[in-house]
Amino acid sequence: MRRKSFLFSLLVVLSLGASFQSQSQQPAPAQAKKLVEEMVAMRDGVKLATNIYLPDGEGPWPVVLMRTPYGKDLMGGGSAAWTRGGFAFVVQDCRGKGKSEGAYRPFMDDPTDGYDTVEWAARQKWSTGRVGMFGASAMGITANLAAMMNPPHLAATFVMVARSSIYHQSAFMGGVFRKELNEIWLRRQGAIDVLEETFKHNVYDGFYDIGETALHWHRVRVPSYNYGGWYDIFSQGNVDNFVGQQREGGALAAGNQKLMMGPWGHGKIEEVTYPANSVVNANDEAARWFEYWLKGKDNGIMDEPPVKYYVMGDPTDPKSPGNEWKTAAGWPVAAKTTSYFLQPGGSLSTRLASEQESKTTFAYDPKNPVPTIGGSNLNIKKGPMDQRAVGNRKDLLKFTTASLDSPVEVTGRVVVELWVESDAPDTDFMAKLIDVYPDGTERLVLDSAFRARFREGFNREVFMKKGEVYRLTLDLWSTSIIFNKGHRIAIHVTSSNDPRFDPNPNTGKPLRADAETRVANNTVHHDGAHPSRALLPVIPAYNGRRP
Repeated sequence: MRRKSFLFSLLVVLSLGASFQSQSQQPAPAQAKKLVEEMVAMRDGVKLATNIYLPDGEGPWPVVLMRTPYGKDLMGGGSAAWTRGGFAFVVQDCRGKGKSEGAYRPFMDDPTDGYDTVEWAARQKWSTGRVGMFGASAMGITANLAAMMNPPHLAATFVMVARSSIYHQSAFMGGVFRKELNEIWLRRQGAIDVLEETFKHNVYDGFYDIGETALHWHRVRVPSYNYGGWYDIFSQGNVDNFVGQQREGGALAAGNQKLMMGPWGHGKIEEVTYPANSVVNANDEAARWFEYWLKGKDNGIMDEPPVKYYVMGDPTDPKSPGNEWKTAAGWPVAAKTTSYFLQPGGSLSTRLASEQESKTTFAYDPKNPVPTIGGSNLNIKKGPMDQRAVGNRKDLLKFTTASLDSPVEVTGRVVVELWVESDAPDTDFMAKLIDVYPDGTERLVLDSAFRARFREGFNREVFMKKGEVYRLTLDLWSTSIIFNKGHRIAIHVTSSNDPRFDPNPNTGKPLRADAETRVANNTVHHDGAHPSRALLPVIPAYNGRRP
């Protein structure tokens, strides 16, 4: 029981719907008059506090349900819009939270509690029997957990910024602990002790399976709208949930998924403001979704392409290509995987490096890590921030193309392959994809990390041997951006990014075993025999348009 309780405690850390503020959001709508607060009994007799908001007039009405660990009375904003739109709006405190009874075991009881609440809502005299679940982050995850249980009267979900893997996207990335995402929030909540189990299970050993949404796509039987941002903490989760449920979902799920990805973060991004066309009212989009699936209103939403995504461009140049919405029939979109090879002297090009041995070594000291500047963060500054403040460090390598003769669109999943060695038994490597502006500004597009001990799989640890060269594959997740003419594409390589990622002590000991650290002399090879490279999904262009 302790194992499951901890796991779901970690899930709440990685959900944080109460703190979600998408750039797509409008000012909070008015709150409807609450009809009643009811204690709804679950299958085990525990009663959950539930707010019910109903439209004026006679029902019945379809139901939009939100379940939250952050207090139902804080989530009533927007209820007036739902009731004016002809929906009953129901908000419930999760078990053990707010005014609900029971012990709070974060997300552990939400699959069955979600099921029971959907079926309760369907039985009410004011309900048509068709229920949709709606929410961002934590509330989105509760919707996904309920959908996995297939309550008969759940008709659709609208899920914003939710992960598909607790191990690969929430707790770790490339086997490296996501420090700021977990530790800072837990410290604020006085629950830092729950990290102990995470550190014991830094190997993918089955411990996290109960929270791996990707393992349960085939169980989902309802249409889902997956809504996220390119700089969100769970950006890849939104994409993966769409792809997985579109391909593997059951009846009504497969083929009826939607995906929208905009230039947003899990909160306000820093330094950059995208044009007004980037703003989308998520509540309006959700209303369209539920009008179709809960009311049967043919409003054209299912005639639209399943995928809508924002191609980012230079927001400082009104004439820059990009900064526009595109649509697609599926994901990923057709692209040519193009290798950009790390070259001697710090250049980056599509030409394979020469066979002559070439490598660069730097000293990584865990006591002096590279500080985080932007990225897909939660508790610290986030987004496409300028990297020049750390650019002159000796433990950070830069590889940059020549000035681009024409725009290059990169849309899809980005991977960096590094051929490396180290004199330490274990160390980390980090990679960043950078858009270098003509004035020298270095805007972060994507970044990732990889712990070398997991190069043969995340389910086992294999330590490095001095003098041996290894290939590491770093998953930078997905994006859509146009590197404009006159800009340059860069890959930055280092071994730390703190506090975004927990610095590797380089000792090979278990995670957070003790305070011992050592300096690692880390080497990146970049020659024909060891072709370190970035694999970019480049979109072919024809007269400025996709063929």
